[in-house]
Amino acid sequence: MEILACMLIGYLFGAFSPSYILGAISGFDIRKRGSGNAGASNVILVLGKAAGAVCALLDIAKACLAVWITGKLFPEFTYAFPITAASCILGHIFPFYMKFRGGKGLACLGGVVLMTDVRLFLVMISVELVVVLIVNYLCVVPMSASVIYAVIYGVMTHELVSACIFLLVAVVMCFKHTDNLRRIKSGTEVHFSYLWNKEKEIARIKENGATEAE
Repeated sequence: MEILACMLIGYLFGAFSPSYILGAISGFDIRKRGSGNAGASNVILVLGKAAGAVCALLDIAKACLAVWITGKLFPEFTYAFPITAASCILGHIFPFYMKFRGGKGLACLGGVVLMTDVRLFLVMISVELVVVLIVNYLCVVPMSASVIYAVIYGVMTHELVSACIFLLVAVVMCFKHTDNLRRIKSGTEVHFSYLWNKEKEIARIKENGATEAE
C-alpha cells in the first residue's frame, strides 16, 4: 500500500502540467507550437522567458511537494522518496489526460535534486550551466543530469534499488530527447543562446530547415 500510495501521489503531482494549462488559457495546445514539448523550455520559445520561468518554478515545486508529502506520510518507508520522485517525473512525461504526451522531466528532476540536498542542487546546476554554455544545447542537461543524479544518489544512500529506480527514469528521459538529437544532427535544434540572441537563432534554424528540405 505504501508503494502504491507513493506512486499515485507522485504521478498525480507530476501530471499537473502548468505549461499545458498556460497554453490552453492562451487558446492553443503548447505541444503544437515551438518544439512540440509540454515543458518550460518550449513555453520560453512560444510565450516568452517570464512565462517559461513560472512554468519551470511550478514544475520544480510540484516535485518538491510530492516527495515532502510522502515523506511525512511514510517516514519509515525507505523507498518513499525514490518511488515518489520517479513517479512524479514520469507523471510529468506521461500525463494521462494529455494522451501521455507531456514534458521531458528536467524541472521535475531539479525539484527532486533540491529535496535531496540543497548543496547537491547548487553544485549540479552550476556544473550543468557550464556544460550547456559549452555545447550550447539545453537537451544535454536532462540527459546528463538524470544519469549523474542516479549514480550520486546511489552513492549517497548506499541503496542499489533506489539508484536503479532513478537510472530507469534516466533511460526514459534520454529516450524522450532522441528527437532533440536528430535536430542537432540536422542543425535545426534551438541553441541555448536563443535566450539572448533570438533573431539570429531563428534565422539559423530557418536556413538549416530550408537546406534540409532541399
